[in-house]
This record gives sequence, C-alpha cells and structure tokens, in this order.
Amino acid sequence: MSINEKAKAENKPYKYRPVLFFAMAYFFTWIFWIPATFLEGNLAAVLMLIGLLAPAAVSTVFVLVSGNDLLKKDLKIKLIGLYKVKWKNVLIAIVQFAGIIVATILLSLAFGQSLSQFSFTEDFSFTGIGIAGAFLTVTVASIIEEVGWKGYCEDSIGAYMNWFWESMIFGALWSCWHLPLIFIKGTYQAGLMVNPLYVVNFFISGIPLGFIITWVYLASDRSILACMIYHLFVNFMQEKIAMTPETKCVETIVVIAVAAWIVVTNKEMFFGTKHVGKLLETRYE
Repeated sequence: MSINEKAKAENKPYKYRPVLFFAMAYFFTWIFWIPATFLEGNLAAVLMLIGLLAPAAVSTVFVLVSGNDLLKKDLKIKLIGLYKVKWKNVLIAIVQFAGIIVATILLSLAFGQSLSQFSFTEDFSFTGIGIAGAFLTVTVASIIEEVGWKGYCEDSIGAYMNWFWESMIFGALWSCWHLPLIFIKGTYQAGLMVNPLYVVNFFISGIPLGFIITWVYLASDRSILACMIYHLFVNFMQEKIAMTPETKCVETIVVIAVAAWIVVTNKEMFFGTKHVGKLLETRYE
C-alpha cells in the first residue's frame, strides 16, 4: 500500500458493527449467567460477576482490533478525560433522580404504600453472597458495565441514527440483556418473580432510563466517567431506599415522564443527525 493509499485508509470513517457487538456481548455474558441459574452461593456469584464483565471486555477488544487510531483515542479520552465531564450536569442528573425517588414514594401513598419507604434498607437485595459480594456486584454493574455500553455499544448504534432512536433501541437491548438474572437465585431480578407485573416493570423501566443516561453521556461530551457516577448512584438508590415492588412500578411512570421532559427540552441533542455516518469525525473535526 502506497503512502497516499494508507493515508486515505486512515482517514476513512470507521464502520461500527452494532449487531456483531450485541451478539458477542450477549453470548459472552449469558454463557456464564445461564450455568449460574443452576447453581447457588459463591460459585453462582462468581459466574454472575464474570458475565457482568463481558460487555466491557467485548467493547475493549472491538476498539483494540479496529485498526482505527481515532477510535482508540476516543475510548481513551472517554475513560480518563476528566476535563470533558460537565460536573454541573452530572450533579443535576443525580439530584433529579433523587427527586424521582421522592416523587415516586409520595405518589405511591395514593396506592396504599407507606411513608416508611423514606428509609434505608439494612441489606442489599442480593441474597446468599454476603454484604461484600452484594456491594461488589452493584459497584461492578455500575462502573464496569459502562465501559462496555459507552465504550463502544451506544456509539455503534448512534453512528447510524439520531440519539432518540438510539436510546430506544439501546434501552430495550440493555433490558433484555438482564434476562437470565431472573432465574439466578438471590439476585434482585429473581426476587421479582413473585409477581409477573414486577418482572415486566423491570424490563420496561430500562428503556426510559436509557434516555436519561444517554442525556448524561452526551451532555458531558460522551464521557464514560459521567455515566459511571450516575449509574452507581442510581443502582445504590434502587438498592438501599426501601421502596416496595409496587412503588417501583409507580417509579417507572415517573421516569418515563422525566425522560420525556428531557427529550422535549433537548430536541437538538436527540433528533440532530449531524453525527450520523461520521460520529468520530464530528467530534474531532
């Protein structure tokens, strides 16, 4: 290859491969989670944690073997570019989610729920793996997951469409990715099996939440760190605030309303198409 041909190849827009990414992320997660459905205790917990690492591992491999220097640079900046984080926006998002919790509990009073939900639970919903194991699981789910979802996944969808439809598709796929967890004893998702409504609500709730976290991501110039902080806060609030399963169904309605408000007030962000087909180039032009 001549010098000119090599230069042209290097400047050619990177072609994301979202279908292959999701196929591999699902496969390398579920290959550990499905066996865990037949096990209990520490062995099941280890398999579950390994599965949680899969999207991040697949994402990193996709970037490293891409042969695209701009894509590698992009991942590095998203991970360690502290100057990219809009801390005010992250704080607003955190306060906003706290407001969602408060509004949800107050609304739940109309459905016979109690004000005692304004308290912290003693333990995590993960049973059988101890406090340390539960804490590690929640932390890994919050932090390591985002390396996968924001390191490659969301961009791989967003490169082909506006961020509104990207959020819709990603939210649905992200929710479905959790499916085996409802069959693993001791997980939060397995605890929802007492009522099909709780299970359905869990999978639906991931879609509007996907819009909110996409907003956090884009508002901080596609910073993974910003999403890690927000995801960690959301997970701990969901785990430690003593909301009942019934109240969490109400919470989904509130989250949908907030997500709709965010989309309406950020139309250019969600419906703009300037980035389509040249996501990396648009960022570094």
